[in-house]
Amino acid sequence: MTMFSLRIPCLTLVLALWASLGSSGAQFHPQVPAQYLPLPSLRQRASIQDDWTADRIANIPFLLHKYRAQAWLLVQREHAEDTIWWSVKNSTDFDAHRRTILLFHGNQSSLNGAPNPLKWIDNTGQVWPELLSTLSKLNPERIILNVDENIAFAGGLHVGEFEVLQRELGQQWMQRTINEPMLAIEFVATKLPRQFVYYHQMQEMVWAMLEEGFSHRAVQPGITNTQDLTWWFREKMQVLNVTTWNQPRISVVTEDTYPGWQGSEGIIQEGDILHIDFGITAMHLNTDTQHLAYVLRTSGEDAETDAPESLKEGLRKSNRMQDIVLDNMKPGLTGNTVLRRSLDQMEAEGIEGQIYCHPIGDWGHDAGTVMGFVNLPEYVPVLGELPILPKTYYSIELYAYHFVPERNVTLRFLQEENVAWSEELQGWKFVYGRQEKFHLVDSRRSIITFSDQTNL
Repeated sequence: MTMFSLRIPCLTLVLALWASLGSSGAQFHPQVPAQYLPLPSLRQRASIQDDWTADRIANIPFLLHKYRAQAWLLVQREHAEDTIWWSVKNSTDFDAHRRTILLFHGNQSSLNGAPNPLKWIDNTGQVWPELLSTLSKLNPERIILNVDENIAFAGGLHVGEFEVLQRELGQQWMQRTINEPMLAIEFVATKLPRQFVYYHQMQEMVWAMLEEGFSHRAVQPGITNTQDLTWWFREKMQVLNVTTWNQPRISVVTEDTYPGWQGSEGIIQEGDILHIDFGITAMHLNTDTQHLAYVLRTSGEDAETDAPESLKEGLRKSNRMQDIVLDNMKPGLTGNTVLRRSLDQMEAEGIEGQIYCHPIGDWGHDAGTVMGFVNLPEYVPVLGELPILPKTYYSIELYAYHFVPERNVTLRFLQEENVAWSEELQGWKFVYGRQEKFHLVDSRRSIITFSDQTNL
């Protein structure tokens, strides 16, 4: 057994620890510091990912039957891939080659045990008579094409390829094509149980980065600025052999701090509240996390050993909002229904804030329904009307308003944690934990300079 395998928590242990994170009202902040447990080597990851992909593809005939179709046709060109390509490709494929055609089917017997999907790579046009011959053998009544105008995961067929299909397939087969976005959505959204052990490991890695980055080891008040800290996180990802799907966004929290794609710029000072929004990418999985830190005042009568109680109360409000959302997130309900019920419950409890949760997994913003957008706080057309699916991951993203008397200002307490569906418990659980207390930057502790830290 390799050193690596000894350090990876077994699936049974991870699931047992995960199950201990009970339903709303429990304490979810991890009691011990997070660790940097290395992910497998790139070569090992490739083998693991291909195994996952094969099992996910094996479920496509079931999905075809569920959505009353007999075939799913993907046609794409190199550098103009269908969105679905990134969830069905081999781990060592970095783009489609030439014209790549995939035909998923639900009638194995008619093709004498041919693989599923059937795959052609062609730049001569020879593929079209072979595809027509295959369709004649399958004789599908309904062929799904990814032509949806609203759902990216079901709308990846480029217009040029669609025109070629119309010409080459002709009316006989084109009149049997349909738009059925839920097949692509469910395929991408559904996660395998054994993916969880690595997703849990990635989440612990995120927490370890947060605990280190939001501390004296990376922040020197009066010297370090928010952009220094942003690039500290980027450099740390390189060391850990992971990447990201968005630039880390770090802000000093003020009454103007608002969720979005920009952080702030400026020197970090004692007494500041810090916020980060970032995610990491590895093994074709993505995380998305928002945490808060407090920079302790260290001198004179104002010296502190913890964040002020008024800030803790704001964090508790956003924690309560997380509970409310998870209690209302029932599979089968639409995202808009969950959003409406959650907002009504918040109002009944006297909590003001905003909810904007999204699926996560293959992509940072993954396939499935959403519960609010920042600019659509009460109802989201199309995406919000999709049903919540089990066997998925979600980012519980939101903020609570809270008045901080000593600052005479109302602040947004922004939080985001990832949850996963548990078949055993028939409910949602935090993948690693959730923030229930501030990360603390204490400059009285020994200092590692920014330049030294980025080289660790």
